Amino acid sequence: MTAFARLERARLADLLVETGPGAPTLCTGWSTRDLAAHLVVRDRRPDASLGLVVPPLAGHGEHVRKQKAAEPYEKVVAEVRRPPWWSPVSNRIVNELANHGEFFIHHEDVRRGGDTWEPRSLTAEENQALWRLARFGARLALRRAKVPAVVRAPGLGEVTVGDGSSATTITGDPGELVLFFSGRQRATRVDISASPEIEQRLRTGNIGL
Repeated sequence: MTAFARLERARLADLLVETGPGAPTLCTGWSTRDLAAHLVVRDRRPDASLGLVVPPLAGHGEHVRKQKAAEPYEKVVAEVRRPPWWSPVSNRIVNELANHGEFFIHHEDVRRGGDTWEPRSLTAEENQALWRLARFGARLALRRAKVPAVVRAPGLGEVTVGDGSSATTITGDPGELVLFFSGRQRATRVDISASPEIEQRLRTGNIGL
């Protein structure tokens, strides 16, 4: 299996160095410094990362992240680039499963944080891997939005979410669909065939995790 998670981590670390600590990202309120700190905490501080899924612990997690963000930016990015072997989310056993989507999405958070961007040209193997992520994300997001739909990636296939009778169709390249269903709709190129009400709900609603 190609190590897409490791590749995306390296690409993101390179881009963080290139953009510097104050560049905007798609993560509301976060600069590249904030995003880099989040990734280091996710790798190295499971006590703080619990706040992402356990709301009462969110304050602790944010405190730890801000402490990390206050450290020299070059040090933080170096830690993004090289996670410890014992990391619960970045060890060799779970790395690909836990991190491919995470680092692809955050790489694009930085790439698309400004006013101008273009989708990347990806290999067929990368698109296949992202299509697997997109199918999973589509099921979660559309059920959360209570919108049955057919999701299509031209040349790769489609997945039906709901009872199969929906007139709603969402079409895009796999990477665009991954980003769309992660809640980055405003910075994606996805075609939607639906009623105006449904399209508005999909494009502006809180459908990501």
